[in-house]
Amino acid sequence: MSEKRFHALVWLLPWAMVTLMALAACRQAAPAAPAAPAEAPAATAAPAQPSAEKPIIKLAENPWTGSSVNVYVAKQLLEEKLGYTVEIVTIDENAQWPAVAKGDISAILEIWPSGETHQKGLKQYVEGDKTVVHLGELGVVGKISWYVPKYVVDAHPELATWEGFKNPELAKLFATAETGDAGQFLAGDPSWVQYDEEIIKNLGLNLKVVRAGSEQALLAALDSAYSRKEPILFYLWTPHSIHNKYELVPVKLPEYTDECYSEANVGKKACDYPKDVLFKVANAKLKETAPDAFQFLANMKLTDADQISMIADVELNGKTPAEAAKAWIEKNEAVWSQWLPK
Repeated sequence: MSEKRFHALVWLLPWAMVTLMALAACRQAAPAAPAAPAEAPAATAAPAQPSAEKPIIKLAENPWTGSSVNVYVAKQLLEEKLGYTVEIVTIDENAQWPAVAKGDISAILEIWPSGETHQKGLKQYVEGDKTVVHLGELGVVGKISWYVPKYVVDAHPELATWEGFKNPELAKLFATAETGDAGQFLAGDPSWVQYDEEIIKNLGLNLKVVRAGSEQALLAALDSAYSRKEPILFYLWTPHSIHNKYELVPVKLPEYTDECYSEANVGKKACDYPKDVLFKVANAKLKETAPDAFQFLANMKLTDADQISMIADVELNGKTPAEAAKAWIEKNEAVWSQWLPK
């Protein structure tokens, strides 16, 4: 080998080594090329479909304790046993019918059927456009009455009936600075269905209706009067826990008749309130959107004693409606377990 060729080889050797190393690197990297197709399915696969979400159940809470404990019992069981989110909507009796018809409320759990508002609601929304469906009876039987403490009747037996209040002097026993010479008839929440002004006028009684503003304010007035043994005439109902606290006498009014409460007699009522078999209704679409919740609410049934025990926990024992409902649920699994859809 000549010296010139030797130097040429020496000069080319490094470049050859670089070329060989590059080829080796390519051979080692080559297997990585098929990796792209391996990732392709992830890019083209359809996303997982989320499971259908349960709708929010909205329950009407009216401004009295019985209604509150009903809805809290339903709320806790619907959430804990059936997995729903439940909202409680505070609303008065008059506004709740259009709300449940539109779906702003899912269900109403305590309706007193003697109210004209409720009779109209049944005709318009249940029997008429069928946007609302009847969920059956709650199981509780209510009765609105006029009440006086027993000590009032002990002192004036005539006041056990409405006729005693026709005596101006006896009616005046219930007078206040607000009512002047007329006796005071104490009512509660202005939104409650009541016919007392109508009854008083048509019976010719010297009484004036004063609204305390709420059930709690009415009961506070009763507490105050009872503690001083003062006369008080007021609107209340059964079932209610206050009957466990005080001796109260319902004032006997003229007997209830269907004619007295007929549409033809609007504005002319001069009789007692009827017994009310309380019932429930729901938005018509609830059966499709939440069939198990619908069935649960249809199955839900309380006794007078069930409701009174919870009302007493609230009004006599200082619990919240939610706490009273929870305590009832813990003691009555044999009852509410029958409400769960099979």
